[in-house]
This record gives sequence, C-alpha cells and structure tokens, in this order.
Amino acid sequence: MASKVTPKLITCLILPSCFLILFYSSFLPFIPQSPSSKTPILPSAACNLFEGRWVLDPTRKPMYDSTCPFHRNAWNCIKNQRDNMARINSWKWMPRGCDLDRVDPAGFLDLMRNKNIGFVGDSLNENFLVSFLCVLRVGDPGAKKWKRKGAWRGAYFPKFNVTVTYHRAVLLARYEWQTKQPGLSGQDGVKGIYRVDVDIPANDWANISDFYNVLVFNTGHWWGPDKFPKETPLVFFRNGQPIHPSLELMDGLKVVVKNMVAHIEKAFPKKVLKFWRLQSPRHFHGGDWNQNGSCLFNEPLKESELDLWFDPANNGTNREARRVNEVIRDMLKGTSIRPLDLSRLSEWRADAHPAVWLGKKDAVAVWGQDCMHWCLPGVPDTWLDILAQLITYNV
Repeated sequence: MASKVTPKLITCLILPSCFLILFYSSFLPFIPQSPSSKTPILPSAACNLFEGRWVLDPTRKPMYDSTCPFHRNAWNCIKNQRDNMARINSWKWMPRGCDLDRVDPAGFLDLMRNKNIGFVGDSLNENFLVSFLCVLRVGDPGAKKWKRKGAWRGAYFPKFNVTVTYHRAVLLARYEWQTKQPGLSGQDGVKGIYRVDVDIPANDWANISDFYNVLVFNTGHWWGPDKFPKETPLVFFRNGQPIHPSLELMDGLKVVVKNMVAHIEKAFPKKVLKFWRLQSPRHFHGGDWNQNGSCLFNEPLKESELDLWFDPANNGTNREARRVNEVIRDMLKGTSIRPLDLSRLSEWRADAHPAVWLGKKDAVAVWGQDCMHWCLPGVPDTWLDILAQLITYNV
C-alpha cells in the first residue's frame, strides 16, 4: 500500500528548501569566480575604438621609461631628450561612445598564458612591437630577449610562457635584387631590379603558421618611389615569370596584398586571431623626408587640419596612407583577417615623432627628420590598449 504524504510533511520539506535557495542565490554574486570562468565584458554597440578625440590628462603617465631593455635607440625619445615628452604622453584617446581602458600588463599576459603573438611587416610594426614589449614587461620583469630563425626580434615572458616577436617583411611578398634580365622591357638607365614574386611570401614569415595564436600584419611604407626609384624599380613576377604588361607600384601593391591575404587564409588555422594594421600616417611638413620635411610640433593637429594633410585629393606630402588603406580594406573584405584601423587616431599626433631627436649626432644630416616612426613611450602605447581589448574580446 503506497504511503501517503501529508500536507504538513510537504510544508516541512518545501519551506526549508525555498529558504536555502533564496539564501545561496543572494550570496552567489559575491562568490569569487575562477579566472577561466570570467567572460570578457564586450563593448556597447555604440562603442567605436577607432573614432574619437584626444583629450589632455595631466595625471596620465607612461608605463615604462628609457631603461626598458627592448628599446630601439632612435625611438627612445626620453633618453634622447626630446622636448615635450611629458605633454606628449599626457594625451588620452577617448573613443566615441565608450572609454578605453589602459592594458593591465599582468592580466593580459595571464589571459595569453601559453600563447604566442607575432607581428609581421615593416618597421612601423617593429615600432608597435617595442611598445608592446616594454608595457608587458611591467607584468613580468623577468622578460628576456628572444630570437629564433626567421624572427627579427622579440621577447619571452617566462612567468606566463608567452612569446611576442617581430618578423621583418617590408613588402610581405618575397623580393630580391637582380641585375637586368633579358625579356624585361623599358630598361634604359636601369641599374638592376628588385624582383617581387607576388605569389610567394617572404622567407621571414613563410613557415610560422603553427607557432602563433595572434598575428598582426602590415605593409605600405615601402611602396613608394623613394624606396624603389626608376633606376632600381620593383618588377613583379607571378608563377616565376614577369607579369606583362608590367605593373605600376599601386597596382603591384594590390596584387601582392591580394595574394598574401589568400596565403594567410589558406596557410593559417582558423583559430589563429589575425589582424591587419592599417597605415600609420607620416607627418612631414614643408617637404618629404629628403626635402627638409619637418615635424617640430608641440600639439596634435586640429580636426579641421586632418583632411588638408591626408586626403589624397589635396596631393600633400603625406597622402599615401589613406590611398594604401583603400587597397587593403578592399582586399580584406570577406576574409577572417580583421582590419586594425589605427590610422585616424594617429593622424592627429603630429607632435609625437622623434623628429630631430634620433640619438646619433649626424642622423638628421644623413636621413632627415623622422616624422614617420613614433616616440616611445607614446602613440603606439594607445595602439596596444586597443589591440589588447580586441584580443580580450576574441580569445
């Protein structure tokens, strides 16, 4: 005969259970979560990290100084006694619709534990790397210089088993010097050529697909007549043969970027987080680097000045950045590679280049002012804050 459950017994069982559920649920928000269970707080839909304005914050200080062992001398503006460094580093980027938090070096390294980050491209990505290494070293002072075959430079953070490196590949595609070859037209006055194989990645990064969890690519600054004049031009090859008719520089850029994007999509695992950093603008005023161009500014540009400096329609000295960005954006559409559009926020900062403070007595006389790379600490530290947030949202 089945036993009967009395109403009194039901009451005795249910009421204490409800009380316990209510008690524990009220304290649940205060129970510490394990790091692996934390979910990154995503930005609001209105947040645009790449659009905004710079505001002066006198309390803002850089995270590192001239003693960082990963510095490159020409960018170590504190050591080189560049004027106005305190003010340069007092400007804070305020994105549209949200705040940009400064990276927590130890927290970011913990998030990236047992992972590797790579930069591939020209010296502006190296400029970015140095900022990255000096900031992250705050979270692991035991960081050591690191190098392996194919890597130009980098660092290992032993506390977290994280490696961050740079592979120098200024055109991304493989290129090499050759004397003039039969069958190449229009060679009058040509001393030799730089052969560019548009369908072959440079050796420096051709075999890294199994090492990195995050990669940041760039190219653009070498795609100009000052690097490859008519007497030593770029000549583009496909499948081992010269492309006919021969390509002008910007057309060559389009073909190379298209092929390198296709290679990245094919060769790198889908789980690898891939970014393509758009152009870092130059700020030469009064002429190009070899025409006494200067960037001795004490303040960022005004918004009304940006198009005057950078819109290709105005044919100014620094017009190439936006033009190159158009090519790259088009080639990235529909791919897994995310544009890292740091161009606009950097356009304002004419005040933040090494200029004449290059650390060597005759550097300006030989190379002109540096209005292309950035002082460190400086603008690339803000690039890092943005990249760190994007990585946090996506790992």
